[in-house]
Amino acid sequence: MELAGYVAAIIMGLSLGLIGGGGSILTVPILVYLFGVDPVTSTAYSLFVVGLTSLVGSISHLKNGNVHLKTAAIFGIPSIITVYSVRKFVVPAIPDTLFSIDSFSLTKPLFVMVLFAVLMLLASVSMIKDAKKTEKEEGQIKYNYPLIFAEGILVGGVTGLVGAGGGFLIIPALVLLAGLPMKQAVGTSLLIIAMKSLIGFTGDLGSELIIDYKFMMIFSAFAIVGIVSGAYLSKFIPGKKLKPAFGWFVLVMGLFILGKELFA
Repeated sequence: MELAGYVAAIIMGLSLGLIGGGGSILTVPILVYLFGVDPVTSTAYSLFVVGLTSLVGSISHLKNGNVHLKTAAIFGIPSIITVYSVRKFVVPAIPDTLFSIDSFSLTKPLFVMVLFAVLMLLASVSMIKDAKKTEKEEGQIKYNYPLIFAEGILVGGVTGLVGAGGGFLIIPALVLLAGLPMKQAVGTSLLIIAMKSLIGFTGDLGSELIIDYKFMMIFSAFAIVGIVSGAYLSKFIPGKKLKPAFGWFVLVMGLFILGKELFA
């Protein structure tokens, strides 16, 4: 299972490098089902892994001029503040059992996995639908500050709770609310994900979570191999064609997690 887990980590990195968003949605299921990590702890691991992997992936985009630093700062600041606050104060405050009805109990790990599965379903719909709706040609960049601020808080809250990067939310927002062309939106998204995920992870330091740093670094190394390979392959394979297929895979995974957690 561990071997399968490390292979899956490479695939996660590959998908992140090829399609720019949505790949990090696989990290928590890999950690929970293939490595047996507790769901709440896996969200902390995911923040670090996704953050470090995205940081490495953003380097090539920086070199190619596909990262808009001003936009990354405007979108990233509210997102970073929110994700850190959620990890530092909200997640530890969630009770071990939220409520019980007869023989059913909604525990903290179950809540995290169900919330994550719902997020996967939303991400899959975003990836399956026609990407042309969010395409934009080069032009003047204009900022819708109130909506960007609200979107940053939303993405930060989602990232903080479930440990996913939220690229499937960030990329459309950068295109529609900031006016970035798609290539810049993908590169800028990776930098935003890196900043908010790594800083969000620091919110878990000093908490009751037990972090296995050696395992986390090994897992990250495999994911980085994946994203570097994905970034290279993206020169030859159009991510736009892969995105719907990956979306259907994420949809099936989301339904599987819901079924397993609620009915198994």
